[in-house]
Amino acid sequence: MELGLCDKSVLVVGGASGIGAACARRFLAEQAKVYVWDLREPGELTDQIAHKICDITDAHYVAEATQWLDRRTDRLDILVLAAAIGSGFFGFPFSNVPLESWTQVLQVNVYGMASVAYAIAPLMIKQRSGSMLFLSSVAGQIGSQTDPPYSASKAANLNFAICLARDLAPHNIRVNSICPGMVQTPLNRSVWQAWHDAQPIEQRLDYETWAGEKVRRVVPLGRWQSTDDIADAALFLSSDRAAQITGQTLNVDGGFVMR
Repeated sequence: MELGLCDKSVLVVGGASGIGAACARRFLAEQAKVYVWDLREPGELTDQIAHKICDITDAHYVAEATQWLDRRTDRLDILVLAAAIGSGFFGFPFSNVPLESWTQVLQVNVYGMASVAYAIAPLMIKQRSGSMLFLSSVAGQIGSQTDPPYSASKAANLNFAICLARDLAPHNIRVNSICPGMVQTPLNRSVWQAWHDAQPIEQRLDYETWAGEKVRRVVPLGRWQSTDDIADAALFLSSDRAAQITGQTLNVDGGFVMR
């Protein structure tokens, strides 16, 4: 199916690793013009895309990155926001997570989302078109105890995306969310590490064993989702093939959450 993404201008925030990098690669394969904001350079993609070091929790960085983007393209067709962090602690109960850990998670995952939206919405409103796609998580739907600050932040992402969809629809701008399930990313591994460090030595499991058991327990299809699985969904929702889809959440999770 032709997605019509050739020559589209795409900004991937958090595009240096994990799901964001997979999205950047997929858009490149469709011959889109890809720009990346991230705290790090985008590794193997460094020579193929324009990238800007950007801390989305810092208004100065975001303003500078927006000016940088404006100098490189006269329009922005697609935004994909994939930047996020976890607390680095393991819940069960929530009080295992120090209260101060909430601040950084909410700053990156919630304030960061708002900061990017405030920067990008005016560009799309001016051109009267665009697609915004936000990476949330099934954790934001089920109230996962694994990392309560992360779960709460992902729920906030879903809610704010709907607010944006309602606000921006009159300007012909679509806003949607994707909720990945179990994906092998640095963030997922950090959840295991936090669990591992909290266990008695004799009860610790290596990452592969721990993750494999969890996938078999909570994913009906019984297998991992890959970063490319998420990226493929992102490309569809960002394309004109999804022209009538806005304010929606797509779970790419092997059946983890069913409605």
